[in-house]
Amino acid sequence: MDNTTSDQLVDLAIDFQIQRITSAAPNVEDNPFFIADLGQVFRQHRRWKLNLPNVQPFYAVKCNSDPVLLRVLAELGTAFDCASIEEIRSVLELGVHPSRIVLANPCKAAPVLVYARKAGVETTVFDNLDELDTIHNYMPNAQLLLRIYAQDASALINFGDKFGAPADMSWVLLKRAKELGLDVVGVSFHVGTGANDVGSFRKAIKDAKLVSEQAQTLGFDMRILDVGGGFQDHNFEEIAATIREETADGIPSTTKIIAEPGRFYARSAYTLICRVISRRRQVMQTAKHQPDMLYQNDGLYGHFMNCLMEGEIFHPFLVPDGGSPEERGIGPHRYTIWGPTCDGADYVVRDATLHSEALVGDWLKYKDMGAYTSATATRFNGFSSDLQTLYVNSEPLGLGLKFNG
Repeated sequence: MDNTTSDQLVDLAIDFQIQRITSAAPNVEDNPFFIADLGQVFRQHRRWKLNLPNVQPFYAVKCNSDPVLLRVLAELGTAFDCASIEEIRSVLELGVHPSRIVLANPCKAAPVLVYARKAGVETTVFDNLDELDTIHNYMPNAQLLLRIYAQDASALINFGDKFGAPADMSWVLLKRAKELGLDVVGVSFHVGTGANDVGSFRKAIKDAKLVSEQAQTLGFDMRILDVGGGFQDHNFEEIAATIREETADGIPSTTKIIAEPGRFYARSAYTLICRVISRRRQVMQTAKHQPDMLYQNDGLYGHFMNCLMEGEIFHPFLVPDGGSPEERGIGPHRYTIWGPTCDGADYVVRDATLHSEALVGDWLKYKDMGAYTSATATRFNGFSSDLQTLYVNSEPLGLGLKFNG
């Protein structure tokens, strides 16, 4: 099914939910809500298998832990990248075998290792000497991946300052692992969230090959390469081609190659709908060239944290809630859009142009809202971070699943 038909299905679901809220007013809170198109998840998975057929995706649960999304991904055959007890538990509760989980957090508290060991999770990551001691004490039979330093300076969020052993540390770490009797089975890296420089993948894979050679001289059986995450829609095919090219040269065919995509699967599947709760018109002559102001029922401290974390610029679409042409100004209108809290930093868009005037009670639609939105939402000022999600499926033949919102 093409994107046009998917958009139409999402819009029908939006209209349905708005009518349901309107008919129940004023006895129901008109909170923001999500529409999730599970068919888009299937299309992204098909795209992954087409471009990276030999790379097993381990979905990064931290990106969006919606249980329905996790269940769909489990049915599609993906594995899971978890970083905490709760993330492991949420995946296991779906009936996923622990062999399909990698505990990909390089720095873990002892209780996390104990829980993972008892749950049957075998694979985890390290990048420092003290972590090796902790693993030796609490998960000594783990299959270990040495996370090496990798950095895409142009990525939305960099990890190099926090995680990843520098090149001159790999030998020391491998020797210590050997002394402790631990089993190092592979190398991992992550160039950064929202990667833009395909060269960073190329360099990281080359570095991983060198570390694997070091490990083999110590007697380790290196059989896994984890190329991390950072995959985005706009450059996915280019990054995938780089990974295919680099892994085809010098990586044994018996090596299991895995990755940790998050936003690639989740971002485009979710649409967020917010309501205009107030507005301020610039009626004074001195401010007539400034945008009017809209206040909506979700903001920076809710599901728009990416404005702060990643510098994302949001593009709202107006969904009118009635109003005759006489009541509503026709033609483009500029707005600054604010969130509902009392914090002056709580803005969503500084200058957005809508196709017509927005009135109090209208709704604003935001596409591509599935990545790190619910995961980072807070309850600041007492506003709820727990939103309803309605599910549609624009690929009924691709997904043999039915979900009710």
